[in-house]
Amino acid sequence: MKLVGLISDTHGRLPDAALGALAYCNHIIHAGDICDPGILRELQIMAPTTAVLGNNDYDEYGKNVTRFAHPVIDGVRFLVAHYPNDARIGFNGSRAIAPGDPLPQVCVHGHTHIPEILAGRDAYPASLFICPGSCSRPRGGFPASVGFIELEAGRVRAARVESLDGEVLLEMGK
Repeated sequence: MKLVGLISDTHGRLPDAALGALAYCNHIIHAGDICDPGILRELQIMAPTTAVLGNNDYDEYGKNVTRFAHPVIDGVRFLVAHYPNDARIGFNGSRAIAPGDPLPQVCVHGHTHIPEILAGRDAYPASLFICPGSCSRPRGGFPASVGFIELEAGRVRAARVESLDGEVLLEMGK
């Protein structure tokens, strides 16, 4: 089993509790508004890290951090974008996917600072649409949070968003 950690909207702050929560992840995804290149360096020390630019980021992270990312982790196709509408795939496709590209199984976004998990019909054509909230500037009455996706044999086994003190806030299918 592989554990993918999700973080977003750090806005230049990476709390120790967020680092601790992500410590056992096999891969980390940052969904934008990083606001400090040092944050990506810290995350990359712990695990391979995929990141995208947010509306408060600049091209200071190198050529590998762009507006969209399409990692394949343990055989599962991801689409990562900062804006929720960029991660959503409609009948007319998406700006994040070129015609003929395979559809992602998991869409990850940030920007709202509000945790969200959609699965099944609500996430279609993906099987999971998720936002980890924000670990530094939470909104919507939620505490600071990070997300996790468990992968096994090329499938999403489970997904959840947790507060930085470990309380499960949202779970896939619940």
